Amino acid sequence: MSHKELGRSGIKVPALTFGGNVFGWTADRETSFSLLDALVENQLNFIDTADVYSSWVPGNQGGESETTIGQWLKKSGKPMGEGKQGLSPRYIQQAVEDSLRRLQTDYIDLYQSHDDDRDTPLAETLAAFDGLIKAGKVRAIGASNYQADRLEEALKVSEENGLARYETLQPEYNLYAREEYERSLAPVVQRHGLGVINFFSLASGFLTGKYRSEKDIGKSQRGDTIVERYLNPRGFKILAALDRVAEKHHTSPTQVSLAWLIARPDITAPIVSATSLKQLDELISATRLRLDAEDIRILNDASAW
Repeated sequence: MSHKELGRSGIKVPALTFGGNVFGWTADRETSFSLLDALVENQLNFIDTADVYSSWVPGNQGGESETTIGQWLKKSGKPMGEGKQGLSPRYIQQAVEDSLRRLQTDYIDLYQSHDDDRDTPLAETLAAFDGLIKAGKVRAIGASNYQADRLEEALKVSEENGLARYETLQPEYNLYAREEYERSLAPVVQRHGLGVINFFSLASGFLTGKYRSEKDIGKSQRGDTIVERYLNPRGFKILAALDRVAEKHHTSPTQVSLAWLIARPDITAPIVSATSLKQLDELISATRLRLDAEDIRILNDASAW
């Protein structure tokens, strides 16, 4: 399994990030544990979780994903490294302590701002993160859902004040959703040597080829009506290209979609999820698929913005 560094943090991670939002949601405790066991066995020990996972499920309140991971960590014995929103120093400190408690661990490898908070000065937010790193509770920090100008400003604040900087960016990026990242965020990422852990890597399942008409939307256990936005001529053109490349390599559109992301030099580890070991096996296989220049050209042309 190949590894890449998260920005300049010194932390190296495998080619895929596992999206832990399924734990406590579409994957029950037993399934979650089996998935976590399989991830470690395959050296995929980079898991994305958040305190808000999975508050959107009736009966849940948030923290279920972290709690599940913490219970698994305790069971497996594997060492791994009101007003509950925003990026104020007070809330950051509270949120980290709550996450450490649920995860039953002493530190968090990568702690990311889930969303930008324009009501809190960047210097205050970054000073709070800097303090957590110096206290040994966090190893590196990252930004999720930041616009290019704010990311650039945050990096400038860190440099001017001698504070820890964002080492990673977590944007939406996939074969369909290319324009925003490539037009504005990629130049910032490349200029500052940031790692990229993109979400919606498979466009909510559309790039698996599972959804080819509106009637297919009912196949989703999650009821993802968001898939509707991909059901258009451009989306179908991308699926046709994926089918073509997948047939050539005797594989699936899922693996081709992920291999395209992994092949990009500025992408560190795309986020993907699975709710069964069979699905996980397919994701793992994507890390071994090597696309040639012609494959990349076909996919780039079909998805060009």
